[in-house]
Amino acid sequence: MSQNEKAQTTPHFSMQKIYLKKNDYEAPNPASVFKTDWKPEVTLDLDIKDQKLEEDRYEVILSISITAKNAEQIAFRLEIDQAASFLIGNFPDERLEEALGSACPAIMFPYLRETVDHMLLKGGFPPLMLAPVNFDALYKDKKAQLAQ
Repeated sequence: MSQNEKAQTTPHFSMQKIYLKKNDYEAPNPASVFKTDWKPEVTLDLDIKDQKLEEDRYEVILSISITAKNAEQIAFRLEIDQAASFLIGNFPDERLEEALGSACPAIMFPYLRETVDHMLLKGGFPPLMLAPVNFDALYKDKKAQLAQ
């Protein structure tokens, strides 16, 4: 097997570019929300989407939606789509699906976490310090739900 043939059949995986696709921040009550002690109730939704851009090139979007209330008053709403393009080739379909649903978001998560904290600090709120996410477990749970 020639070097060129080997390169064409060897699996490859790399992030090409990471970028912010959406950043929507709203703080409807910033002056009054801090009148009481800061003990927020936070709701958080995390979602992962992917799409094929071209041969071996994929875009993965890690979306987060956060709403915080303090003393029953909305403190902030934050929606962020952290996106990245990945070069992924010569993976069997199941491994490709796993890469897109688990490995890619795991690589992207620190960037999303930094963006969330940066936006909150700019808005005058303390950082949220999102806990690490086990994307392998999320992927397996989602796959198990789809199999039912």
